[in-house]
Amino acid sequence: MLDRNAPPAIPMATKEKAFYAALGQRIAERRKALDITQVELAATLGIAQQTMAHYEGGVSRIAVAMLSQLALALDTTVEELIGTPARRGAGKRGPAPKLQQQLERIAQLPKARQRMVSEVLDSLLAQASR
Repeated sequence: MLDRNAPPAIPMATKEKAFYAALGQRIAERRKALDITQVELAATLGIAQQTMAHYEGGVSRIAVAMLSQLALALDTTVEELIGTPARRGAGKRGPAPKLQQQLERIAQLPKARQRMVSEVLDSLLAQASR
């Protein structure tokens, strides 16, 4: 099955190979921890299972635009996937606040839906400040 979302195959430099191999390993570990198959994850992302296998094997590059979708599907952050823990204020630990999680979910919506959510929030905030 041809995957139109897959980037063209361009040879990777050694440093890139190591990065994508580690990224693929983190994706596979997270997917398995959530008891999700490659087929299920690929379907969620709208890609072929073979492409998912190539991502996990570090053989293919993952499009930057897909990282947020992937993080959302794996219930994690892009920073965790790429191996750069998110910066948090000193002493703050635990899950992200609910508002931050909601903002991240809104950012994943299509632009038209983002505008709709923004308009609703503007209206609620205007009423609350009366």
